[in-house]
Amino acid sequence: MEGTRVLLVRHGESRAQELGIVGGHKGCQGLSARGRRQVEALRDRWAASDELDGAPPVLYTSIMPRAIETATILAPALGVAVPSIVQDCDLCEHHPGEGDGLGRDEFDERYPVPDTGWDPHLRRDPGGETWHEMAERVAGVFDRLVAAHRGGTIVVACHGGVIVQLMIKLLGLDPGRTGERAWLDCSNASVTEFRRVSKRYAPEVVGWELVRYNDHAHLAHIG
Repeated sequence: MEGTRVLLVRHGESRAQELGIVGGHKGCQGLSARGRRQVEALRDRWAASDELDGAPPVLYTSIMPRAIETATILAPALGVAVPSIVQDCDLCEHHPGEGDGLGRDEFDERYPVPDTGWDPHLRRDPGGETWHEMAERVAGVFDRLVAAHRGGTIVVACHGGVIVQLMIKLLGLDPGRTGERAWLDCSNASVTEFRRVSKRYAPEVVGWELVRYNDHAHLAHIG
């Protein structure tokens, strides 16, 4: 497993973001025009650089159209044929239930957050996923991909919520901690990378290193 690289790419701006709707499996309408430009900028950056040195990576995506489009745009720069992109629903954003496709304001009106405080077991709308359920789903697919591609490079076109869940898992953070805390909010088409390596000052210890978070330098000219 040592040397394994996992690069998490948040999809470009989506139509759901542009329209202000809940973009679950039903509400997702793919990327906006700006979102496609964002992902193309990352594709061009990777095509012109040697960031992903070594053998061609494997490329995974969630089954949501915005992530599939993102992976399809990136594939040529990675040397991956589009039919080889693997889709996996466990890489999807939070699964809403009956609120899927609603406007954000209407969703908040129909399914307000209780005043009782943070609850990882809260099912906000009927049929929706809880925070804890999503955490288990995302942790499971991460462990599965790493086991299947030990020592390789894995590129995943996914979602902000997936990246946050993995930051919490791999950094050993406590999502239930009360009081003021920093917020994780990665940009569209940004890159977050973890690598499995020996610790610099304790080489006998092998673990995950956060190489970069929210790397979106390629978007400077887009604004």
